[in-house]
Amino acid sequence: MPTSTRNKEKTSQQNKKRGKMRILGIDPGFAITGYSIIDYIGNKFKLITSGAVLTKAGESFPLRLLKLNNDLEQIIEEYKPDAISVEELFFNNNVKTAINVAQARGVILVVGCRKQIPTFEYTPLQIKQAVTGYGRADKIQVQKMVKTILNVENLPKLDDTTDSMAAAICHAHSAKFSQKL
Repeated sequence: MPTSTRNKEKTSQQNKKRGKMRILGIDPGFAITGYSIIDYIGNKFKLITSGAVLTKAGESFPLRLLKLNNDLEQIIEEYKPDAISVEELFFNNNVKTAINVAQARGVILVVGCRKQIPTFEYTPLQIKQAVTGYGRADKIQVQKMVKTILNVENLPKLDDTTDSMAAAICHAHSAKFSQKL
């Protein structure tokens, strides 16, 4: 077993003993993939970091997917999440965009598997429900609740990053509920 996997297991076991869960929230895309690392301790949230993996429009698509793969692996190595929460694809009218985002999601899911991190997928409706209590909430309502739940003064400018925070919050609520069953 590689050292990094052993370290990951140690960190995960230590987190469980302390009642802490570290979640990597991801809002997938091929141009912009939002990510956030959130600690869920007891009933409280703490934003550790957030950002976006940006790829260049002029680059070949395989190179863009490779950058996403490499950057996510780096984030996972640095922050050692216990779980990954990914927003499911919301199909829009642009089929080409939907296919490209689906391919980016595939990279994300494979990275989670390769790093042996449980990866969970949630629909936009489930995420909005978990964050605001209403599955049809608009972006502004979701942003206000993310800001309140994480107790931060400002949110990132990119919606993708804020959406990744909402995905992580959704998983924390869902994992808490499933543990009570």
